[in-house]
Amino acid sequence: MNRLIEGIALCLALCLCVVGCGQTKGDLKSEAPPPANVEHEQGMTVVKVDHPDQFPLVAASEHQSSAELTATGTVTPDISRNVPVISIATGRVVGIEAKLGDFVQEGQVLLRVQSADISAALSDYRKAHADEQLARTQLDRARLLYDKGAISLNDLQVAQDAEYKAKVDVENTTDRIRVLGGSIDHPGPLVDIRAPVSGVITDQQVTNAAGVAGLNSPNPFTISDLSRVWILCDVYENDLATVRVGESAEIRLNAYPDKAFTGRISNIGSVLDPSLRTAKVRIEVSNPGLLMRVGMFVRATFHDQKKERRAAIPAAAILHLHDRDWVYVPAGNKAFRRIEVTAGNLLPGNLQEVVSGLRSGQQVVSNALVLQNTVEQ
Repeated sequence: MNRLIEGIALCLALCLCVVGCGQTKGDLKSEAPPPANVEHEQGMTVVKVDHPDQFPLVAASEHQSSAELTATGTVTPDISRNVPVISIATGRVVGIEAKLGDFVQEGQVLLRVQSADISAALSDYRKAHADEQLARTQLDRARLLYDKGAISLNDLQVAQDAEYKAKVDVENTTDRIRVLGGSIDHPGPLVDIRAPVSGVITDQQVTNAAGVAGLNSPNPFTISDLSRVWILCDVYENDLATVRVGESAEIRLNAYPDKAFTGRISNIGSVLDPSLRTAKVRIEVSNPGLLMRVGMFVRATFHDQKKERRAAIPAAAILHLHDRDWVYVPAGNKAFRRIEVTAGNLLPGNLQEVVSGLRSGQQVVSNALVLQNTVEQ
């Protein structure tokens, strides 16, 4: 009998515990904020929520900015700073002392050519020099004889003329040797072709044992001064109004994205590419440390001088969805409307400018992603 009473008491205690625990669980749910009830209107453009205060609003501030245009381009040498290395003497290459991509100093030997031209010029010089010595000796003898009355004045003048012509022949043959690249102090069949300026070899058209045909062949080397380079960009026809000759542009290299260079627009192409509808825009820029290498890809940003007033909102207020930018604005009666905007550059203070679609002073949801997640639930 006692066991029966104890069992009934235990069952009553368990029932009371279950009821108490259920009441506590119901109290926790009552303390939580009510779930947002979302109603969709007009597709996904307008949504209604029961508690719009869960999505705080912020007013768009005013930001002054200039229109920007970004174009891709490549680094090319400044044509006015390209110097060809030529060999007037024809012959066969017997030695190459530099190659494509090397930095060379002015006067440095680049290649050696075995030339019959220089051999013929040296032969002519030796003959002219011997004739000049003979003419000088004959002139000295004529002067001595003329002073003693042994010859006439005419004979003296003939000797003077012969000596003068012999000097002219020596000067001409000396100049020819020098033009061909030789020297009368070091006679020989080999001609040293030297660098006319300091710079980087950007083109090579010669190999060992190749023939050099003087001015009738491609230049063996081309040396470029890369301390200043050109940036050639393709700008679409509809964007040409943004760029003007003489204005500056910001250059960033794909290889060094953290470094910015400033260049000046020196030319806008007069002919459009018929297939791409683009024009070549040339930017001249300094190249400190030769960081810009020929052929590198760059991004050029052109800034319009005219300032425009644009809206600026927190970056979190912009929703990036389906490759587009959106914001939520209040639509009245506990509703929000999603509108498309064009986002611009990031600004200090975790702000982002809005190029179009929103005006300053207009209110937007401060965190668009939270509202979007609520809509999709």
